[in-house]
Formats: sequence, structure tokens, C-alpha cells
Amino acid sequence: MRSKRKRKSSKSVEWLDAPDIAKRSLKLITELKMDWILYERLFFYRSTDSKARAYARTWGLPALWQRSLGIEPGYIIEVLAEHFDKLDKRNQDKVILHELTHIPHNFSGALVPHTHRKKGSFRKKLDELVLRYFENFD
Repeated sequence: MRSKRKRKSSKSVEWLDAPDIAKRSLKLITELKMDWILYERLFFYRSTDSKARAYARTWGLPALWQRSLGIEPGYIIEVLAEHFDKLDKRNQDKVILHELTHIPHNFSGALVPHTHRKKGSFRKKLDELVLRYFENFD
């Protein structure tokens, strides 16, 4: 019997520079004093035609790739246009903060996971940043 899987669309994901997200991220980083983030090593893209259900994603560059290519750590913040662009500005800022929270304090190219086991968990740090931002800068 044949599988009834949906056929993949022939469209490919398209990535476009996202200077608007870069500008908003810089504002968040500056106002919240996220001084461990090296803004000049962040790259921002808006994707279209992705099948992912996420609003945004953070991409890190693992240490082995850095070593092999002879480059410094860096991160890509990708917003998925089909989902992210429908949000109001406040929720977009929350999503951007969420993605920035994935960047560890040592800015190594690794990513901070969504863990709940540690005392200084991802969710706790994110909630603190969101609260500080919207209390002081809204």
C-alpha cells in the first residue's frame, strides 16, 4: 500500500536581509545592557516559504566549523515571515528577545537550550528580560 504523505512543495525557502530586525535587536541589546552579545557578529534574515511552525530561529556556528573556516563565533537570527510578520510589535519584540536569549554569555557559537532543570533556566532569564524591557521601555 502506498503512503499518503503530502508532497513537498517545489518552492524553496528564500532568505532576505532583515535590517528592520537588526535595528530592533540593537535597541533591545543596548537598552537591556546585554553586553555579552557582540552585535557586529549577528546576522539577520527574514525567510519565506519555510515549512517550520516557529516564529523565529537562532542559528549558531559550532566551534569545529569556526576552527575549520578560521572565523570568529557568530549567530543568525531568522524570522519566519509567514508567522512573525502577523504579530503585533510587542509580541515581535518578545520573539526577538527569546531568540537573543539563546546566545550564551561566552558568545561561543553554541546555543542555550530551552532547559528547565537548572536554577538559571532559559525561561527564567527570558522572563526577566521581557519584564525589564516592558517595564522600563514600553
